[in-house]
Amino acid sequence: MIRRHTRALMPLAALTIGATAGAVSLTGMAGAETTGTAGAATTGVVRTGAGEDGYSSSSRPSFNFGASDTLVAGRSGADTMVTYLKFTVANPGPGATVKNAQVVLTRESKALPNTLSLSRVADTTWTEKSLTAKNDPAIGAVVSNAKPKSDAATVTFDVSAVVKGAGTYTFAVTSRVANTPARFRSSEAATGKPSLNLTVARPAATKPPVEATPTPTKPAPTPSKPAPTPSKPVVTPTTPAPTTPAPTSPAGGCAVDAKLVPSCGVLWGAAAGGFSDVPRDEALKTFEQKSGRTSTIYHTYHKGDELFPTKNEIAMTSDPANPRTLMLNWKVGYGTKWANVANGDQDARIDRLSTYIKTNYGTKKFFMVLHHEPENDVVATAGSGMTAKDYAAMFRHTVLRMKANGVTNAVFVVAYMNYEKWNNTSWWGDLYPGDDVVDWVGVDTYNNAQPGGFHTGDFNYMMNRTNAPAKFPGWYTWATTKHPGKPIMVAEWGVYDSSTVVDGKNKANVFATVLPQLAKMPQIKGLVYFETAKDQNGHDIRMDDTPEALAAFQKIAADPRFNVKI
Repeated sequence: MIRRHTRALMPLAALTIGATAGAVSLTGMAGAETTGTAGAATTGVVRTGAGEDGYSSSSRPSFNFGASDTLVAGRSGADTMVTYLKFTVANPGPGATVKNAQVVLTRESKALPNTLSLSRVADTTWTEKSLTAKNDPAIGAVVSNAKPKSDAATVTFDVSAVVKGAGTYTFAVTSRVANTPARFRSSEAATGKPSLNLTVARPAATKPPVEATPTPTKPAPTPSKPAPTPSKPVVTPTTPAPTTPAPTSPAGGCAVDAKLVPSCGVLWGAAAGGFSDVPRDEALKTFEQKSGRTSTIYHTYHKGDELFPTKNEIAMTSDPANPRTLMLNWKVGYGTKWANVANGDQDARIDRLSTYIKTNYGTKKFFMVLHHEPENDVVATAGSGMTAKDYAAMFRHTVLRMKANGVTNAVFVVAYMNYEKWNNTSWWGDLYPGDDVVDWVGVDTYNNAQPGGFHTGDFNYMMNRTNAPAKFPGWYTWATTKHPGKPIMVAEWGVYDSSTVVDGKNKANVFATVLPQLAKMPQIKGLVYFETAKDQNGHDIRMDDTPEALAAFQKIAADPRFNVKI
């Protein structure tokens, strides 16, 4: 199954641009405190970065440009390129009103066409990672036109008629000018990222809520999608949840070694709240409440120049009543190519994160997954910089450099997709970076609970499916045969139901196979559920979408084999 977690939306950031009747200070975060003359109304500009951006090309209909630091819109010969932008705006505060809204794009280098249009896009579910000309969303009515000079530094579109407050807004940028496509900087660029700037008026003597800590404009500190709003959503369990979680350690005390491998039992974990506006830490706590067990592994996602673990992630692993350890997923090559990382082009990025980890997380152990599910990004052409061997080289280089930098507390995990299309290729085996740099062998795997559907089966099928045994024996069989000394991490697993009318028993039936079949797979030492109400394919991977599913999942969570002391 293709990725469900693609890219985290960037959190709202604010920037002081102007004020009336008093000074305005909008610093660092959505809803940051505004100061001004007592009793006087204030205005300021709140700047939101694009959470998703990319472009499609009609002449390259299957190609994805999501990792590019460039956005292109316009025509070049027979090729038509369309830029897509997605912004998530948080609530500007009580009584605040949006007076003006503008999308601002920064020209990259080439001359601009003399006419550009920005149109509304109704579909807000697309992601930059999967955007191509084959699946790009339909373009709606034109919201704003711009007629820039060819060498203009920026292009501004007035979207005041559309953006009135909090919400997710998607736009498309197009041009009909022949052979003069516009090239703008994307969110992956170092500077000049796309922004949605709101002029916000706040009533007298009213201050918006202050968030606990400021967050940078780019990169996003957490992988939650979209950016959280100041008010916390209420999540109601499908059925009453146990009032207390199951104990995290048994009387005998199953413990973990230096590589976090349990002496007995299996580590229990979750990546909760995917593709939602709920912060991941809040989503995990709700997941724990409903399932009845603390998640020993807390799986989060990061990319590029992001620094982590974040303050909230550290807090989640500093709760003595609920012991957790982090599994941090990092796409170190984000915005570049694996070969470039392996050649040292991103050493400054690796060194910066290494220093941050040593300063902020000390020697506390954590799992680190490097660019999970690489199969979907492989370009098998020699010299592409994205071959399977390039991935292995990137993984090796990153691990060895982090260790040389003194990062001694990272336990490295390689995580595959378990998708037959990739498993059967001639290059799949080249992805493995080497036993000396891999501590755990991981897999992300999903099942369809609908009888007779694609990827329908029990837990054993989920772990060991194959459609060509002569080429690939099944993932669990491969891992235990080729790497018998390595513990297995099920870094993501989940069950969805493709039925038109969801049968509550379908998921429950799959969940019922987990414990007895897990007992026959002793090399599995970690089991981490990926939970989302809707992934990019529309699949509901919640464990509680029906009462029957929740009850069956709670039985899994209550099993004492997950009572591992971390």
